[in-house]
Amino acid sequence: MTDNRNTILAVILSGLVLIAWQYFYNVPAMEKQRAQQQAQAELQKANPQPTASATPGTTPQAGSATQPSAAPGANQQAQPVVARDTAIAATPRVKIDTPRIAGSISLKGGRIDDIALVQFRETVDPKSPPIILYSPSGTAEPYYAEFGWVPATGVTAKLPDAQTLWQQDGSGSLTPSTPVKLKWDNGEGLTFRRTISVDDHYLFSVKDEVSNVGNAPVTLYPFALISRHGTPHVSGYYILHEGLIGYLGEHGLQEYAYKKIDEAKQVDFKATNGWLGMTDKYWASALLPDTSAHLQAKFSSNLAGNVHTYQTDYLLDPVTVAIGGTATANARLFAGAKEAGVVGVFPFAGLGGYNKELGLNHFDLLIDWGWFYFITKPMFLGLDFFYRFFGNFGISILLVTVIVKLLFFPLANKSYASMAKMKSIQPQLQALKERYPDDKVKQQQEMMEIYRKEKINPVAGCLPVVIQIPVFFSLYKVLFVTIEMRHAPFFGWIKDLSAPDPTNLFTLFGLIPFDPTTIPVFGHYLALGIWPIIMGITMWFQMKLNPTPPDPTQQIIFNWMPLIFTFMLAGFPAGLVIYWAWNNTLSVIQQSFIMRRNGVKVELFDNLKATFARKAT
Repeated sequence: MTDNRNTILAVILSGLVLIAWQYFYNVPAMEKQRAQQQAQAELQKANPQPTASATPGTTPQAGSATQPSAAPGANQQAQPVVARDTAIAATPRVKIDTPRIAGSISLKGGRIDDIALVQFRETVDPKSPPIILYSPSGTAEPYYAEFGWVPATGVTAKLPDAQTLWQQDGSGSLTPSTPVKLKWDNGEGLTFRRTISVDDHYLFSVKDEVSNVGNAPVTLYPFALISRHGTPHVSGYYILHEGLIGYLGEHGLQEYAYKKIDEAKQVDFKATNGWLGMTDKYWASALLPDTSAHLQAKFSSNLAGNVHTYQTDYLLDPVTVAIGGTATANARLFAGAKEAGVVGVFPFAGLGGYNKELGLNHFDLLIDWGWFYFITKPMFLGLDFFYRFFGNFGISILLVTVIVKLLFFPLANKSYASMAKMKSIQPQLQALKERYPDDKVKQQQEMMEIYRKEKINPVAGCLPVVIQIPVFFSLYKVLFVTIEMRHAPFFGWIKDLSAPDPTNLFTLFGLIPFDPTTIPVFGHYLALGIWPIIMGITMWFQMKLNPTPPDPTQQIIFNWMPLIFTFMLAGFPAGLVIYWAWNNTLSVIQQSFIMRRNGVKVELFDNLKATFARKAT
């Protein structure tokens, strides 16, 4: 019965992995998220929001010819929280109108602080509100990008800041074909001009110019920053990074969760060929300076009252604007959805995106592929490939599962063949037990001799289940982190493959107005929809494919394991449950075929009859 023991061991190990995953990651993360949301709601009621950003960049090393002085908005002041629409209407603005972005640029401060992602909605209902990415200062959740100049030490010239009112040259909206030009004169011989353009996706290009007709040269530092006020709501899952992020030259990938940067307060970097910003689960905002620029970059968290302000920013090398001269600084801003084809996952298959087009340094890591990216990324590529043909990620999951089965067919074939041989020698093993009832050592010796003679690997039965584990988690990762899976429908009632099956047995599939998942402690396991039930049935069939173990304890494990897995996987994304059900079905077909080919009787129907016969008796 070694094959049964191996199968039981593999199933128990898989169950322990899933239980540990739920207990140590999912459940605490959900509790943490609820607590954070409640605390943040109370915080926003009790405390006003800061209005300005902290000092961008870091101070150059001592001995530099020039050093930047205090930056615009370094002294933060509070103001009452107002509605987002009210804050937007309070300042003159230039409209942003692209296929993917709607919003505006504030002429006060020249900030990009109003962005809505019109192709993505809050829920699966296409009429639900669009995703809001940026919001102005003074709102409940300020989030914006700012560009400009910082004066070197000793420079007293007026520079544009958060209170500066820019003038638009001409009129019209910012579109992919029509850039916006802004102008401001400090009245002391310096004229500042800003040209903002945007592409069809999520990339803003900002060109800042300053001309000097005064009576002295001026030394300035170009800067760019992204600022976010208040601790954002995060998913809270261990497998996903949400917070400050950047790839900064030789420093490599830098990831700071909000709690981590709260503790560190400030982290400085000097780098070339870098980018930095903030990332959510599906959305991100990142500064993309020229790849040859020397950056003095910074991640920081500042506390104003009880509200944190998070910021990523950089300073470029100083420029001196001679009398009669002009200086220029260029910046780029990504503000949008983390679409694989836009960000740049692969340099081929149409997924090169900004990473390839702009020659960026690992911009694809804006999407958190995890430590096992070498499995996760090919998994996504396969799903995306079939999606382009069939237009349905659910079908893609089914086809990729078949391909995975084919790739591992030789290994699985060998494993199932070994299991079939194990079944064929059961009479010999039983005879050994009868021949040496009190000599376990002799039993083991004779058993290993039979294995050697028949060329049987006694642990081969574990392989089919073990193979599923990395595939299972890579698919889970893809479903969880990629925006392409967000609100991706299948057929029927499955409108979002990245969310659990919305049906529920305990509400009689919608007839009873009650949500059992809100029950404390074990409510998460009561999201028992139709697809989890289908998955449980396929697992039960797979268990019944093997002979009934003679040991009563093993029988109990075999009988209850499908039911336990059904409840454990019920709250997982529907796409994952569909994969598991389909994989079980293919496994039953494959194992039955191999058993027949090896001359071993398929026990499935006999076991089913015996099960129902016992129940009838």
